[in-house]
Amino acid sequence: MTRFAVLLGGDVTPTDRLRKQVAGTRVIAADSGMAHARALGLTPELWVGDFDSAGTALEEAYADVPRHVFPAAKDSTDGEIAITEALKRGATDLVLVGGFGGQFDHVLAHALMLMELAKRGVKAVLTSGHEEAHALIQLLLFVDLAPGTRLSLIPLTALKGLTITGVRWPLKEHAVARGSTLTLSNECLGGRAAVGLESGEALVVLYPS
Repeated sequence: MTRFAVLLGGDVTPTDRLRKQVAGTRVIAADSGMAHARALGLTPELWVGDFDSAGTALEEAYADVPRHVFPAAKDSTDGEIAITEALKRGATDLVLVGGFGGQFDHVLAHALMLMELAKRGVKAVLTSGHEEAHALIQLLLFVDLAPGTRLSLIPLTALKGLTITGVRWPLKEHAVARGSTLTLSNECLGGRAAVGLESGEALVVLYPS
């Protein structure tokens, strides 16, 4: 397994959980996402983007990091460019740091990208430190959640056979319509929690303490 941290331009709180997730990873920064490198003690091997938001101070501080510079008029976000580069370098596991906050269109696009990565067999999490999104197409198992951790499931399609265990309000082989709020704001009992589907696609959002 080759894990990469991709530094995006959204919000980040350097929690202990986040530090553990990025420890020992290879790192690629996307434009202003480089600002998170110092707070997390990371050294990127590549810096990509159109550099419209990084700023002079960051560019001077990380002048020795190799760059791939793209025009502002391009067909992908800086984040997608960084993710693509990580995949080219053999990434099988991605921690997308700074994936929340900032522009909603970018946040939503990167969240939906989790689903496409999962279909390709690439494990990925979008995180700010206090908020995480995971793609669900069959089964997700969490083994390190504190009691009271909030868990929400957002159906991207109609769901069949949804089962959630290890939570305050479990479900078993339940059908959930797209757009339903039934599965928002559950609470983990602590330790293990599992979410499984017979069919459909969803995002699981965690709020670790």
